[in-house]
Amino acid sequence: MSRRRPPARAALTAGAAAVAARAAYAALRRRPPGGAAIWARTNHRGEAVTLLEGPAVALGTMLASAFAAGLFRGHLGALARGEVTTGAVKIGGIGAAGVVAAALAGGSPADVVINAGLTAGGANLLNLFDLRPGRAIKVALAGAVLLAGTGPAAAGAVAAPAGAALALLPDDLGERAMLGDAGANALGAVLGAAAAAGLSRPARLAVLAGIMGLTAASEVISFTAVIQRTPALRWLDMLGRRPPAAGSAGAAAADGAASADGAAAAGPAVNGRRRTPATPRVQGAGPTPGAVSP
Repeated sequence: MSRRRPPARAALTAGAAAVAARAAYAALRRRPPGGAAIWARTNHRGEAVTLLEGPAVALGTMLASAFAAGLFRGHLGALARGEVTTGAVKIGGIGAAGVVAAALAGGSPADVVINAGLTAGGANLLNLFDLRPGRAIKVALAGAVLLAGTGPAAAGAVAAPAGAALALLPDDLGERAMLGDAGANALGAVLGAAAAAGLSRPARLAVLAGIMGLTAASEVISFTAVIQRTPALRWLDMLGRRPPAAGSAGAAAADGAASADGAAAAGPAVNGRRRTPATPRVQGAGPTPGAVSP
C-alpha cells in the first residue's frame, strides 16, 4: 500500500496525466485516426487547427486515473474512454455517462441523482466555454483548484484531469489545437465526477445549483459579452493568447463574436456553439461544418 501523503500522490497523478496527455497528443498527431482531414477545422484567422487535443486530454486523464489509488480510478477511465470513442457527445450520451458514473460511485438514490447531475452538468457547462482559445481549459483549471481546496479526496480526484489539461494548454492558446466537443465534454464530466467523489452532499448540491444556474443563464446572456466588459475576466481570458490580427477579417470576427455565443445571437447553434459565417475550408479536408470562431 502506498504511504505517500495525499498531496504528493495528487501531484504525482497530475504529473503522470500531463506526460500521458502529451504523449497521446504526439502519437495522435503522427497517426490521426481516420486521417488528419477528419480532425481539421478552420479558426477565425483562417488557420487550420486540430481537434486531436480533446482525445489526448481524455486519454491522459484515463491513463493517469487508471494507476491512481482510490475509488475514482475505475470510473474516470471508463468515462474518459467513452468520450473519446463517441466523438461528438450528444445530450443523451452525456446524461447516460453521468448516470453510469454516479452509479459506480455508489451511495443512496439521492446521491446517485445528484452525482449524475454533476457529471452531466459539468460536461455540458464546460463545453459552453470552449469558444475562445484556452478558455475552457482555464475554466477547468480554476474549477479544479477550487475543488482541490476542499480536501484531499477532491484533490486526488481532480489531479489527473487538471494535469492533462494543463499539458495541452499551450497548444490551445497557440491556436494549434482545440478541445472540441469530445474533449470539453470529457474534461467537464471528469471534473463533475470529481466533485461527486470528493464533496459532502450539501456542497454537491451547492455546486449542482451553480452549474444549473450558469447553464440556464447561457440561454439568455453571452458569457463572452460578460467577459469582454469585465476587465479582470477579460485579462484572464486573453492571458497567453495570440493578439488579434489588427485590420484583418479575423480581428473583426473576434470583435464581433462577443454576442455570438449567447442565445440572443442570430444564427443556429451547433453542438453548443455558433457557426462562423462563411466558414473557410481546410485544404484537403472538405467542408468543415461546425467550425468554431474562437
